[in-house]
Amino acid sequence: MAVHNAADEYRMAKFYFDSKAYTDAARMLEGVLAEEPANLSVRLLLARSYYHSARLGRAEAELHRILEANPAEDYAQMMLGRTLERQGRTEEARPHLRLAAAMAGESV
Repeated sequence: MAVHNAADEYRMAKFYFDSKAYTDAARMLEGVLAEEPANLSVRLLLARSYYHSARLGRAEAELHRILEANPAEDYAQMMLGRTLERQGRTEEARPHLRLAAAMAGESV
């Protein structure tokens, strides 16, 4: 029986994500996150997996956790904006999208 560590699990989850098997990626990343709750890279890939598998409430929650830990994470700001837009919450999305654009040096 093979023993897997968090790094192996993350690589496998990334493989699933890159293969567009977002639900499988999320399932694996949830396990990795349980072992490494402060790992923002894992949390961001988990949020992306949730987003692409249309689990928008879960994506939103993970993105909020990322931004609580690192408010300067421009990609998470943009993703949160897109997640809110996809839920029809355009007014809530707007400040996140503007902030992400400003942080990335884009004109708003």
